Amino acid sequence: MPIRNDWTIEEIADLYRTPLLTLVSRASAVHAAMHTYEEIQCCTLLSIKTGGCPEDCSYCPQAARYDTGLGAEKLMDADLVIDAARNARDAGATRFCMGAAWREVRDNSDFDRVLEMVRGVGGLGLEVCCTLGMLTAAQAERLADAGLHAYNHNLDTSRSFYEKVISTREYDDRLATIDNVRKAGITVCSGGIIGMGESEMDRIAFLHTLATLRPHPESVPINALVPVPGTPLGEQPPIDPFELVRMIACARILMPEARVRLSAGRLSLSNEAQALAFLAGANSIFTGERLLTTPNPSENADEGLLRTLGVKPMPPHGVEFSITEPIAGER
Repeated sequence: MPIRNDWTIEEIADLYRTPLLTLVSRASAVHAAMHTYEEIQCCTLLSIKTGGCPEDCSYCPQAARYDTGLGAEKLMDADLVIDAARNARDAGATRFCMGAAWREVRDNSDFDRVLEMVRGVGGLGLEVCCTLGMLTAAQAERLADAGLHAYNHNLDTSRSFYEKVISTREYDDRLATIDNVRKAGITVCSGGIIGMGESEMDRIAFLHTLATLRPHPESVPINALVPVPGTPLGEQPPIDPFELVRMIACARILMPEARVRLSAGRLSLSNEAQALAFLAGANSIFTGERLLTTPNPSENADEGLLRTLGVKPMPPHGVEFSITEPIAGER
């Protein structure tokens, strides 16, 4: 199946507006050609440094400026993180993600401790992912040397809507970090959030930005907003689950090789809605009862759903994707 990085905004708009059942059918065919429905990757996400973030992301309970009842905590000890990763592996996770509520990485003892965590988690045979905020090229190289497999840095939304959600960093700052990660030979995990009040065209433009990255992100998390009281988006109404399915189907068609991750917001989805998301091309979920600071389905609920669907957690097999070099002169 040809992989395209030259999608036009008009093509993606036509795709997004395809009748849902037709869209899901097309996405399902792409998924079947490139992946398998018999396995889903189970990931675990741990907040290794919670709260106190200086940014003003309107959806985030970890921003220090919002009164969400979440206090600032220090960076966890490496031994505790490695123990958590071991427990996650024993529960069936093959990818362990570590998130710190930082605006950017600083070259200090905390970063040294994160590098220790990366080495320790990798030593357990898990894929290791971090989301730590903005990175310089040199910091990305240090993470790569420590054995980091993937770096998560979400675009969140379209360029035009971004400024309505976040003012403490620029859209290009996010793209620069993704570029630094790619050049260091670390795979890219980048997706976004729907349900923040964005328009249909914002979703189309967001997909266009991801689908024209060269190469595509190896991992594309699609999140539904989990409104948190005290944040500016705390009163947002829940999204229609079919909108989430539509985004997943589009991501699957536009980025056939990517692992599309059904991420935040699963607790508000019925089993039937999750099954439709898997049919549309999602092939990864986050397990464990929390995603950083927001609730997630219980392990028992996930085990029951996967058993009903006849899907098994993907077994450990090392690094998920071969590293793809960026095309010369392209981001």
